Amino acid sequence: NGRVSEFEIDFCFETARLMQYNTDAWSIRGFSRKLTAMVRIDWVSSCQECNLGEFAVTTLVGAAGLMIGLAFGAVTRWSDFCALGALADISIYGDFRRLRCWLLAIVTAVGGTHAFHWAGVIDIYDSIYLGSNLGWFGAIFGGLIFGYGTVMARGCGGRSLIRAAGGDLRSLVSLLALGIFAYMTLRGLTGAAREWMEGGSNLDLAQWQLQSQGIPEFIARVLGVQSELVRIGLSLIVIAGGVWYCFEDKAFRSSPKHVIAGLAIGAMVTLGWMATGVLGFDEFEPVALMSLSFVRPVGDGLQYLMTFTGATISFGVAVIAGIILGGFAVATANRTFRIDGFKNAREMSDYMTGGALMGVGGVMALGCTIGQGVTGIATLSLGSLLAVGGIVAGGAVAISRMGLDPAEEALSAPAGE
Repeated sequence: NGRVSEFEIDFCFETARLMQYNTDAWSIRGFSRKLTAMVRIDWVSSCQECNLGEFAVTTLVGAAGLMIGLAFGAVTRWSDFCALGALADISIYGDFRRLRCWLLAIVTAVGGTHAFHWAGVIDIYDSIYLGSNLGWFGAIFGGLIFGYGTVMARGCGGRSLIRAAGGDLRSLVSLLALGIFAYMTLRGLTGAAREWMEGGSNLDLAQWQLQSQGIPEFIARVLGVQSELVRIGLSLIVIAGGVWYCFEDKAFRSSPKHVIAGLAIGAMVTLGWMATGVLGFDEFEPVALMSLSFVRPVGDGLQYLMTFTGATISFGVAVIAGIILGGFAVATANRTFRIDGFKNAREMSDYMTGGALMGVGGVMALGCTIGQGVTGIATLSLGSLLAVGGIVAGGAVAISRMGLDPAEEALSAPAGE
């Protein structure tokens, strides 16, 4: 239009300043963060011209979270997506399709997350997954007990929400235990023990001149190159390798349900970053950068139900509500909705214990099979990798001990069949 915007002026000024005075990785990172902030401000200004600025930031983020949750609930219920269920498929039937579905979700999330990061739309270093304080013990130990609890409760937090939306009262009890114990571990009775363990085991990476716990930062430190260049190369390797592994299998290629679910769930994680990082951007009170995760949000949801008056709905709580609605809609549409209860006291004990273990472990590990297993891994975080390793190991032990049969836990069989 022949005019020069303030964004363009600021961008040219910062680029010239960087080229003239600083070229090291640390100043490049600082420049990247400034560029991200400028892009966000420019985008928000455009939104205001479209009347989106009339809504509060929390309203926009909550609405986006609800929509993402609806899609996640519908896709997960329809496809029977389950990360640890994939391990049971492999150990019992030798079926790798759900594992490849999970990996495709990770690959999609890695691509989308880094595309937004490099475009300056979000700065993934603002997320909890790339802090300079590496909680290796919490990631591993928390992951182990979370994974074990997931099998006991017949599903992680996300899957338990889907099962509860389909009428499974057992999963509802598990979710109550998960939410209560998650809050106890955050700031309640067991919170002091968690803080003591973290205080004695967390590693401050800044003393090794590492700005974050991203895997590219460790590689760049060893090789003596810029971390962002390593991040570009590593993310491309992960994407290419993941796509090849998923689609070289004919059984997976021939299963549209698994392919669509993997792509969709990875895309939802990317949209989650967009919702909190762009719609949630505010110069004075920005929303914390986050995406899909189902441990703390379950606890937040319980608290929101009890303190609704005067409370503000968060992105995580809105996603939880959307998942329940989306799962219920699909369960009703495909006639899989049915009320299920406990068969005996032992089963009730398993679900309650499993929920409690997921609450404690999920807080210690900073996430679940989605929160760390897709969202966290999408940032190429070492802490996320350790947590996922713990979750898989804990789940594998529980599956071998309990003899879980995926066919008995499937969500796809209509009522009466």
